[in-house]
Amino acid sequence: MILNIILKILIILFVIGCSSNSNKNDLDFENQEMSTPEIQYIEAMKKFDNQELEEAIIIFENIEKIYPLSNEAIQSQIMSAFIDYARLDYDTAILKFNRLIKKYPSLKNIDYIYYMKAICYYEQLSHEGLDGKFNTLALENLNQVINRFPNSEYAKDSHQKIILVKSNIAAKHMTIARFYQKNKKYTAALSRYKIVVDDFSETKFTPEALYRISEIYFSIDMIEESTDTAAILGHNYPKSKWYKFSYDNLTKKEKGSIFSNSIDKLLNK
Repeated sequence: MILNIILKILIILFVIGCSSNSNKNDLDFENQEMSTPEIQYIEAMKKFDNQELEEAIIIFENIEKIYPLSNEAIQSQIMSAFIDYARLDYDTAILKFNRLIKKYPSLKNIDYIYYMKAICYYEQLSHEGLDGKFNTLALENLNQVINRFPNSEYAKDSHQKIILVKSNIAAKHMTIARFYQKNKKYTAALSRYKIVVDDFSETKFTPEALYRISEIYFSIDMIEESTDTAAILGHNYPKSKWYKFSYDNLTKKEKGSIFSNSIDKLLNK
């Protein structure tokens, strides 16, 4: 009698145990289904869209570690780098973009990776010195986008940014050249103006640079060189105010007036 009761209790406990294990296995299976890289990536993007960047980057990095061979792992690496860019952590973003370029050179959207790497340099130009590294690196990387992916949607924007970078550099050359010219350091001034004409001819500063070169030549009795430079200015920019200034200066009888008040007005704005 007692033995039968014990056996019944053991059977009941065994059934309950099996049921519990079954439920646990079902729950583990459901959790496993909920932990796919696709679902985790969606969750990370939700965090990103809600500006919860710290939480998002943790999930993206976990996807890369746990599911390294998945498509979501690649996309997570891209998003992780983009978040660093968005947080102005350009050095870390560049390292991550470089790693993506090295690991996945045939990636479908590899042009975007190259472009974002270039943008990381471009965004650092605002406090850049004249010949600082970011001007050079921005130009190199933007040109790389154009040369590697001429038909990419990012090529056109890269070209426009190159013009802005060159204008940035040319403007700084002009500032230094004007300073040299005002202080009658003509050789140094000519060198800077010629850099603008030779290397940054597509910028808006070229007409003024040509005018200043002509102006300096005239002031040091190199009349033929002054006239030739003015002719180049007139041929390429006939409607420019700088050509008019040049023409007016060359037709003045007194050479001393060539270093006119225009440069002083420009420098003292």
